[in-house]
Amino acid sequence: MEISINTPALLFPAISLLLLAYTNRFLAIANLVRKLHDDYKEKREHQEGLLLQLKSLRKRLKYIRFMQGAGVFSFLLCVACMYSIYNGWLMAANFIFALSLISLLVSLLVSLAEIWISTNALEHLLSDVEELTDENFLQKFLRFKNDDDAEKKTE
Repeated sequence: MEISINTPALLFPAISLLLLAYTNRFLAIANLVRKLHDDYKEKREHQEGLLLQLKSLRKRLKYIRFMQGAGVFSFLLCVACMYSIYNGWLMAANFIFALSLISLLVSLLVSLAEIWISTNALEHLLSDVEELTDENFLQKFLRFKNDDDAEKKTE
């Protein structure tokens, strides 16, 4: 299979948008860390909860750094692939392009892991609110739908 210079070039917009999304996530977490740090310095009570949140955010920041690194590496490999195609090194270009795709895949998998950590942290925060511990929205929705189905069957 022979690839053209357009093949790796197709990944440029996708990787660029992905890196932009990763940067936005990083900035949001950085702002949250700053806020929690100020809260920690200001209020010495409830330190345990703040420390747990900060620990979780530190882990997420490490994941985001790895996601960004793998995304940038994928981008660099796309450039190297295009250079290889330009010079006629098609065997090297195929190998480099495959590495670029693997790097992009790693970046996306780490992103998925970071999203998992993020949603778990939010679930823990929501569980602190007493009204939300009984039933979540999906359970209420499914119960409501089942009630409607039962009423239709009795009619």
